[in-house]
Amino acid sequence: MTLSSALAAAVRSVVAAAARTLSPPACAGCDAPVADASVFCADCARTSVPYAEGAPRGGAGTRAGAGAPLVAFAPFGGAVAEGIRRFKYGDRPDLARPLGRLMLCAAREAEVRVDLVVPVPLHPRRLAERGYNQAALLAAHVADGLAVSFAPRALCRVRPTAQQAQLSRDRRLENVAGAFRVHAPERVQRRRVALIDDVATTGATLAACRDALLGAGAASVIYLVLATAESGADELRSSPPSAHRT
Repeated sequence: MTLSSALAAAVRSVVAAAARTLSPPACAGCDAPVADASVFCADCARTSVPYAEGAPRGGAGTRAGAGAPLVAFAPFGGAVAEGIRRFKYGDRPDLARPLGRLMLCAAREAEVRVDLVVPVPLHPRRLAERGYNQAALLAAHVADGLAVSFAPRALCRVRPTAQQAQLSRDRRLENVAGAFRVHAPERVQRRRVALIDDVATTGATLAACRDALLGAGAASVIYLVLATAESGADELRSSPPSAHRT
């Protein structure tokens, strides 16, 4: 370990200790006190059932190392769903750390091998309203844990879109078609990319982002999400990369 990396590790340790003192660990689902290494309290943990190692993750495959396009920590439900709702809509960016830990656990179990981590972007107007991009906060933790490059602005949303949660499957596909562009193609060219979002539902947003990344020259794209709804994996499987790849 170099002197600079040792110093950086020491600084992170001090910052983490200060954070634990100022804000003791709490359950991501209900804010009950928990042990430092825990994400959920005992009651909430009983409602969270992670995908078993080697089991299909959302139905899209078994392991990222075997070519599966989707890796997820758990199905959308129980404490995982509540944690995501609080994180995304409850002005709780602090939940990125524990929830990101779950994503990192799924990535390591699936033996994800990538060169670059890229979050699904928000339109600037939506970002201003929410104050943070939940996918970018999760992606930062994943990139740090995997010790790979993080490109928070590699993708940009070039037009505003309606909230996907309010739309039918077909309308979701129309809503995000052509909505994303790679800001700096040289950042993604010939790179293996992990594309990060909080939830895969129909998979329309992830597929649109994948098209943009592959069109800009990315070597491959794997989806890494915290949770997946049952319909999400079906849409990811049935939506091949765009034929207009450049």
